[in-house]
Amino acid sequence: MTKIPRKLLSVPSLLAHVLAIPAFLLFFVLIYSPGWIVEMLDMSVGLHTFNLLMVMCIVLGVLCVSRIPVTCVRKYLKNFTWLRYILWCFAELVAMSAFVALYLTLMSRQHQPDVEASYFTTLGWSAALVGSIVLYPYLLLDFLFAVLDKSDEQLSDDVPVRLHDIAQQLKLVVAAPAIVYIEADANYLIVKYTEGERVKDYQLRNTMKALEPQLRKHGIIRCQRSFYVNPRHVTALRKDKEGLILAELDIPNARSIPVSPNYYDDLAKLL
Repeated sequence: MTKIPRKLLSVPSLLAHVLAIPAFLLFFVLIYSPGWIVEMLDMSVGLHTFNLLMVMCIVLGVLCVSRIPVTCVRKYLKNFTWLRYILWCFAELVAMSAFVALYLTLMSRQHQPDVEASYFTTLGWSAALVGSIVLYPYLLLDFLFAVLDKSDEQLSDDVPVRLHDIAQQLKLVVAAPAIVYIEADANYLIVKYTEGERVKDYQLRNTMKALEPQLRKHGIIRCQRSFYVNPRHVTALRKDKEGLILAELDIPNARSIPVSPNYYDDLAKLL
């Protein structure tokens, strides 16, 4: 089955799900006030707003417990398919429903002692509340991050890299395969690229961070705090005597490029 888009396990996706889903639940119920939900939360003693806030906190807690650990280890999840993601989301909805039902059952027994509160009956209402409301932001957010991920797909080698300076003035247009590496040097970037049989340098006034989204679309990735490298020109990765990881290039007399352990896996899988 197809793997999910990378952005669905990113930190922005984590924050969007953790913040937007409980907020949507809160505002939907406050604005539209469906009668059966109001009755279930009010418990005939005016607890509607308080119970709604507690339900929102339960949803928030489930999302935090579920999503934060997965986001932290996302780089190790190489085969996270859509089926696994859907089952994961379904498990979150089940957990939300179960804990909301437990809370409402306990609250009902405390404030409505004359009403027999069955956990499983409350669970059915809880599942209807969670499923009918929370499902919408789930679908919207997943669609949004899937679309954003497609916008990051790598461009064809026929599309040139257009490099601008910090003032957004176009300074260099070069074919993506021609770029060997880019190195930060104080307030400038040194672009090392080939032109025919020659290797040239171009000094560009810009920052590493500003160019990263554009370079990633052209398959040029960050390999260290001060370096981007083009995997097309990397022939090998090796460790030196001090244990530092270096990328060997196919350019005669070219220097070895340092590779940070944080970026090693991303570079290695492209070779």
